[in-house]
Amino acid sequence: MIVLGSSSPRRKELLEMLGLKFIVYSPNIDENFDLKDPIALSEKTALEKGKAVSLVYPNATVIAADTIVLVDKMILGKPKSKEDAFKMIKEIQGKMHYVITSVYLGKNLNYKLFSEKTKVWISPMTDKEIEDYVNTDEPYDKAGGYAIQGLFARFVERIDGDFYNVMGLPLNRVYNELKK
Repeated sequence: MIVLGSSSPRRKELLEMLGLKFIVYSPNIDENFDLKDPIALSEKTALEKGKAVSLVYPNATVIAADTIVLVDKMILGKPKSKEDAFKMIKEIQGKMHYVITSVYLGKNLNYKLFSEKTKVWISPMTDKEIEDYVNTDEPYDKAGGYAIQGLFARFVERIDGDFYNVMGLPLNRVYNELKK
């Protein structure tokens, strides 16, 4: 049995693309870790999610993940308000940022933890464009405050790395790790 430890509808959708049968269990953990290193922070969060799910489903293969955005050494999580979303988009517009997704993959607390990093370039945006975007429902449950596969796609100049990593799960890497 495979358990996806996530409340993200995008991660569920992405895992379905691999043709796997799985159930979803959303662990309730505190995600406020005092870590400054972006990869360490993302991996710690994925690890805690994975361990929490493994305790409930000890015989299952557990997949849990955490995604963050890194721009100019600043870590961006999910926006908490419209103002927060506006600030995040303002920060990433007109430049390159990294999207880092860390994945816990394991069974019986015997796990592998890995991270994928994707570079994303965003076109310059006017304050009006940012305002119009943050007035949609898209920004509020996504790291960095945007959905690359949604209305925000028009502002994405290019990416270098796994597209699906930006959505929340590096599919190719997850698939290859599951095959091992």
